Parts: sequence; C-alpha cells; structure tokens
Amino acid sequence: EDRFDILKLVNDTLESLDIRAKSKNIKLGVKEGCDTSFIVFADRDMIQQVLTNMVTNSIKYGKENGRTQIGLYDMNENVLVEVSDNGLGIDPKHLPRIFERFYRVDNDRSREQGGSGLGLSIVKHIIEAHNQTVNVRSAPGVGSTFGFTLRKAKNP
Repeated sequence: EDRFDILKLVNDTLESLDIRAKSKNIKLGVKEGCDTSFIVFADRDMIQQVLTNMVTNSIKYGKENGRTQIGLYDMNENVLVEVSDNGLGIDPKHLPRIFERFYRVDNDRSREQGGSGLGLSIVKHIIEAHNQTVNVRSAPGVGSTFGFTLRKAKNP
C-alpha cells in the first residue's frame, strides 16, 4: 500500500478525463471548500481506477452542460471521497443492486454507451479490499453521488 495525497490524485484523474467531459460540455472540478489535502494509506493505482470509473460514469450518464464535482471530507480516521453529478440520476429500485457484477440499470442505454456492467462491482471489490465502504445516493432527474472512504495515513 502507498501513502499519497488524495487531493492530488483527484486532480490528476479529473485532468485525465477533461477531454472526455468536454465532448458533453460537462465541467469537472473539486467542490469548493472540500479541497483539502489528505495523505491516505491505500493502493494508489486501485484508487485511481475507482475515481476514473466513478467520474467516467458521471460523464457517460451526465447531461449536456452538466457538472461533476469531487469533494473530500474529514471523518477522523478516514477521508470520505464523494463524486457528485447533476445528471440523469438512478431510479431508487436499482440502487440496492447497482454494485453487483453485470447489473445494468438500463440495458439499451448501456449497450449504446458500451458499458460492460462490471465497473461498479470492481469499485466495490477494491474498496472492500481496503476494509472501507462505498455507497450511492441518487434521485432521478437530480443526479447521483457516489462516496467511498479511505484510511488516513498516520503522521510519520
């Protein structure tokens, strides 16, 4: 496991997805006031995969001229990382199953968008391997927020 600044990783990830977001005119950024640096203890590459997946989904199911923001919140031992968008949102009936392998909210739309249905199950697997939690809140027509926790590195 690595010690790294989660804010820097968030910024690097947003930068790497900026061109994809621009194609739908979606603004990516770190939420104002939730942009503190935290050194976390985790597998950097795996967490980058989690962030990339969540932001890519938010662009894929986002609306034109929308926005995706990442916020970092201090939770004592942990940091809560939240990826929020103002996109299509997810019907409440799908939420309990959204992290299952191959579960798709909407088969037609997923085929069109080229999703494998594996992304969020991999996210869940990675976060649980870190003994942390992942969750989602969503409202149709309002947007979705995916959150996960990471362990803060103790001061050296």
